Amino acid sequence: MLRQVLHAGLRTSFHALGRFVASHPVFFASGPVLLAILLGSSFSRYRVEEDVEGLLVPKHSLAKIEGNLVDSLFPINRSKHALYSDLQTPGRYGRVIITTKKGSVLDPLQMDAILELHRRISQMQVTVPASGLNSFNYTFSYLCLLDDKNFCIIDDIIRAMEEIQSARSSNRTLPVLRYPITELADGRQAYIGHQLGGVANGGAVQGAGLRGEGVRSAKALQLTYYLQSRGGLMDRVASQWEKAFCTELKQFGDLHPKLTVYPSTSSSLRTDFQFSSVLARRPLLASLGVCGVLAVLCCSMRDCVRSKPWLGLLALLSITLSGLTAAGILNLTRATYNSTYLGIPFVMLGHGLFGSFEMLSSWRRTREDQHVKERVASVFEDVMLRFSGSTLIHLLTLGLAASPLTNMDAVRLFCRTATLAVAVSYIYTLSFYSSCLVFTGYLETGYRHGCFCRRVPKQDRLDSKPAWYRYLMYTRYQDETQNPPISNNSNLNHDSHLLLGCMRRCYGDWITNTYVKPFVVLLYLVYISFGLMGFLQVSQGSDPSALVAMDTATVLYTRAQQHYFSSYSPVIGFYIYESAPYWNSSVQHDLLEYAKGFQRISWLEAYLNYLSDRNESTSQPRENFTHTLRHYFLKEPEFAHFADDIIFAERGQGEEPDVAASRIFLVAKTTENKREEMSILLDTLRRLSLTSRVRFLIFNPSFVYLDRYSTAVSSPLRHSLIAVIFLLALSSLALVEPLVAIWLGLTILSVQFGVLGFMTLWNVEMDCMSILCLIAAMGHSVDCSAPLLCCFASGRGESRTRWVRVALERHGIPSLQTLICYSASLVPLGSVRSNLTSTLFRCLMITACCSALHTLAFLPTLLTFLPPSKNRPGPHPDTDSHHRQEVECVEMNDTRVVDQITTV
Repeated sequence: MLRQVLHAGLRTSFHALGRFVASHPVFFASGPVLLAILLGSSFSRYRVEEDVEGLLVPKHSLAKIEGNLVDSLFPINRSKHALYSDLQTPGRYGRVIITTKKGSVLDPLQMDAILELHRRISQMQVTVPASGLNSFNYTFSYLCLLDDKNFCIIDDIIRAMEEIQSARSSNRTLPVLRYPITELADGRQAYIGHQLGGVANGGAVQGAGLRGEGVRSAKALQLTYYLQSRGGLMDRVASQWEKAFCTELKQFGDLHPKLTVYPSTSSSLRTDFQFSSVLARRPLLASLGVCGVLAVLCCSMRDCVRSKPWLGLLALLSITLSGLTAAGILNLTRATYNSTYLGIPFVMLGHGLFGSFEMLSSWRRTREDQHVKERVASVFEDVMLRFSGSTLIHLLTLGLAASPLTNMDAVRLFCRTATLAVAVSYIYTLSFYSSCLVFTGYLETGYRHGCFCRRVPKQDRLDSKPAWYRYLMYTRYQDETQNPPISNNSNLNHDSHLLLGCMRRCYGDWITNTYVKPFVVLLYLVYISFGLMGFLQVSQGSDPSALVAMDTATVLYTRAQQHYFSSYSPVIGFYIYESAPYWNSSVQHDLLEYAKGFQRISWLEAYLNYLSDRNESTSQPRENFTHTLRHYFLKEPEFAHFADDIIFAERGQGEEPDVAASRIFLVAKTTENKREEMSILLDTLRRLSLTSRVRFLIFNPSFVYLDRYSTAVSSPLRHSLIAVIFLLALSSLALVEPLVAIWLGLTILSVQFGVLGFMTLWNVEMDCMSILCLIAAMGHSVDCSAPLLCCFASGRGESRTRWVRVALERHGIPSLQTLICYSASLVPLGSVRSNLTSTLFRCLMITACCSALHTLAFLPTLLTFLPPSKNRPGPHPDTDSHHRQEVECVEMNDTRVVDQITTV
């Protein structure tokens, strides 16, 4: 009873709303257009997101907390002797990988060219401002990080190459270059595992405490130039320097064809991430054009009066205006734009087309001789309850993912913007598109051509016209003095539409055929099997380069780095952040055991070897241990650089200070699956830190992408899915049939499972873009399947097969039209050379295919032999329509009299 009361109340409300819109069509048509133009003029405030790393990493993670602690203990400017690549996140930098097509980068000729490039980069000047009396020339020596002697810090491989070049020019014995840890002329050990790549070793080389082999050849070399960015001016100068750096490398590559350069700067990721939007501009316009053509065809009929081609274009115009309005609101609120927003137009397109085609289908089921206001009110009463429900599910899934519960800004901002866009699109469908339906209704009432708006002559005048004119002006002219049978009128109206005729005469009978059902069930089992196969192979895509445009500096640099520098992991900082009894032999043993199996540069290990060489015990009292460390070990030239790795804390006057914190550098041997191995290593060392007597943590900037990335990305999808299931369960108590809610929930789960599995089989990883598509897929699946299920569940008194066919006739066609236009609009997107748009295209195309399978195949077959039951008496699908139309006919007669009097 409560469900019936609520249904009646809502339908009555929408009926009144439809009459109100039909009574003021000019206002509801012009208002959205003016509002969109006014808000669209705010694009002068358009801003692009600058902090790409903040978008793509979890907002709250343990790795970020650890990074803040590391930066407070060992800031990057404190490393005066060695700056390890990828150890900390610098503000500005320029980085280049140089590879050789033949030979080795350590050959004399290639080495001279690389050292010449280094000198040119060091002497390169940028002028800021570009012109004027206040302009100043800046060089790398002004911008670089300085060591304790006020010299620019450079990579250790440059010093090693300069030593080799100097020895070669003076005919001295060449120093041995070891890999991955070598020894420089001043006795200092330097890790060059990330500076030389594609290394071929020439055999073991003995050295004092060194681990490594002599380098025979190397295919690649990596150089990094770190810059200071202390303020607004310095940051602007550093930005100009990065551009000049890329220009210099391009000129170097042109002069040395045997060498290939792959540059990367601190702004490369941001530039290449936003470049996807630039590449997608023309394909998006092409998508709009293709969708417009198909929308016109889907709205066209053989009958020129009842054909509504303009409504297809007006539906796209309504979606475009709503998108422009939403963008204007974002600009006025000073929101920023990023390339993930490319998926929002397709979310709006799928939902908006569904509502438009549902309204048009309902319009064609109304009586033609009824007044336009009543026809529009009937359409609102029939469609808007379902359309509002699907819109509510869209808003729920996207809105929950846009809440502070979401731990990733890219997902949160996308869903927030998509929520606004869907809400505006819903309002514009109720206002702008409905008013357009009113105008076309008046054209139909006046027997005017659906495309040219010219009045169609009657049959007696049409017979004297040429054949092409008769074909163009064909219509089923109904004289006002005649009263044809209602059911025949309805059938003729429907059958003149091609898709509906095919659905009624062919597909409906075929899909419900007894011999076809087993094959459809078998197809569903195959669908579930492949979905499960992909689900078991889901992998997280935490690499930011997977979300940038193809053939850009970031992608090329990442590929070169993976190809030549994948033998070793990034440098891992092993930070002991509390005072520890380093003089204790058991603590020394534990720390050495933790670092065992890694390539390492450890002050503790070097100090213990130093004590052993001096025939001193490694287990000493605290005062002796610290005194020797400060006054002897760190004073030696080859060990002086370890002073950057130790922090002393004063105890009291006359007492030796404590080692308050220290760090050790570790590098792990890796294979091709470096990111998975790093994730496992991170979890292993963190578990070890919980049970260790020494309090330590490990950190590398890449850990912010790995740390609980899969949880941070998938949690919005999980929360939205749970919320939708809860909403369906709650609404089944008072608003919809319980079995409809159950079927709808199972359909959503099935579509999500299939999309997740098939996108994995299509080489799509679980990243923020694919998760956004999965969240949008929930609303899309509801759009397509909910009307079919509601129509089937509401039927009584006929067989299941009969009601499946009726549901397909009434709601299968709008879903099919939406899927055709939606899928065709995705095709131009697949041609964009971008990893982000490729993920978007694959996920949305799979979503459309899975939704089509469930709406047009799986559900019509399963509903023929699964609940709900049709045994209870109820309205006949034709009898109910016939009765409603007879009542409307009585109301129509009075209305027509009023219209005639008004006309006179």
